[in-house]
Amino acid sequence: MKSERRPSGHLMLISPQRVFYAGLLGRPRGKTSGGFHIYCALEGSLTVTRDGRSDRATTMAVVPPYVSHTVVSDHPTVVCVIIEPETVPSADLAVLASRLAGPDGAAVRQRIGAVYDGIRVGALRPAEMTTAEFDRIVFGAPLRPRHLDPRVAATVARLVENPERAMTAQDCARETGLSQSRFLHLFKDETGVCFRAFRAWKRARHLLHFVNEDLNFAHLAQDIGYPDSTHFSHSIRRFYGLKPRAIFTGSRDLAIYRSEPRVDRQAVH
Repeated sequence: MKSERRPSGHLMLISPQRVFYAGLLGRPRGKTSGGFHIYCALEGSLTVTRDGRSDRATTMAVVPPYVSHTVVSDHPTVVCVIIEPETVPSADLAVLASRLAGPDGAAVRQRIGAVYDGIRVGALRPAEMTTAEFDRIVFGAPLRPRHLDPRVAATVARLVENPERAMTAQDCARETGLSQSRFLHLFKDETGVCFRAFRAWKRARHLLHFVNEDLNFAHLAQDIGYPDSTHFSHSIRRFYGLKPRAIFTGSRDLAIYRSEPRVDRQAVH
């Protein structure tokens, strides 16, 4: 009798503003993601190292965007919730980090576990969630949307919707009616990160949509906007701490749910 392959329980919900990932960490290497990360241990504990200093073993850890870090877990599978920082005011993310480090952390960890179980058994319909619904389920209430300058918001929307496009700062400045220097200053003031780093992160984030597929890496690199395989591999290792091949190998049994409809666009306007 041919045995059936059991589901691994590894899954990912990805939308333009949030990611909910439950799966393998891979080897502990330094990564510098552009997202606001919340790591949650499903079993045992985890340890996060930032700037050479390790936090004590805990069941939940928060890492701000663009901070180099490594994560080691007692259990090979962890949950990681990613918030795109341009969608929530910076002060609110700081408050959320404090909440999670305090008494509210246990309640949020319990909700994260319930979301994982709900998606895994089909009780939740992740592909139909709005950002506000996701936040309500995970954090107990929707996070306040961040209001960007309309010119920056338009650029962010283009980069999010078409990360594979070769959009330069000069192109974006022209479309917003600003000089390039003024556009770059405004973009960083509004988002907290320079245009080039933001664009690089959105392009690397786009990779997540394809990690459980059998693809030619050279073709994939070009399809998602990288000039060649070398730039592709370097960027992915910087943001995720793993080579593309390692990511794809560890994601073969990953169930991906894409939440594209009913996006809360007011979060970036």
